Amino acid sequence: MLDIARLWAEGWAVSRGTPRPVDEPWGLRIEVGQPTQLVRHVLLGGDTEADAAVVRRLIGTITEPTTCIKGFLSPSEMEPWFPAGWEPLDPCFLMAVDLRPSRVQAPEGYAVTAETAGGLTHVRVHSATGDLAAAGQLGVTGTAGVFDQIVTEPAHQRRGLGTVVMGTLTSAAVENGAATGILGATVQGRALYAALGWKVLAPLTGFVYKPVAS
Repeated sequence: MLDIARLWAEGWAVSRGTPRPVDEPWGLRIEVGQPTQLVRHVLLGGDTEADAAVVRRLIGTITEPTTCIKGFLSPSEMEPWFPAGWEPLDPCFLMAVDLRPSRVQAPEGYAVTAETAGGLTHVRVHSATGDLAAAGQLGVTGTAGVFDQIVTEPAHQRRGLGTVVMGTLTSAAVENGAATGILGATVQGRALYAALGWKVLAPLTGFVYKPVAS
């Protein structure tokens, strides 16, 4: 599981255009550099008690707002580690699947485009009027493809466009040498991915540092 978790972090960095993750005693550090997320720490431990001690030491060194810590434990396990000033993120799940070539066709009135450069693939679905209806992206690292930012606009939901995006990204991943698909799913997205054969491997729990201004 920890290998999958590391690949998820590495592929996420490819998808978001950040520097490569850096190894730390607690796992990985990613310099995201965005106003909503300055730094992301990904915990790669395996012993809950040891993780708690390591993370508490890490938390004690953090002073920059919007620093994020993600781990593969349930919210109830991680929440006691975090003092005031840390806010929970929406719960997510680490999911994976063995990739196989996928043939999909957009519904009538929609067109699909896929662009790949530097290990990053963008898939977009546009309506007949040119509006962006759905999109997603993929970061490939080694033999893993990390699916990311899958979204269908509200006006175009329930038309199978999420499946079209996932199928197109899957084909791109296989063409670029990926054998395993990995993603971090929201509660809402989990049902779509499960219907496509993806399996939940672990919770994906996050907290972000947002101290109250004095």
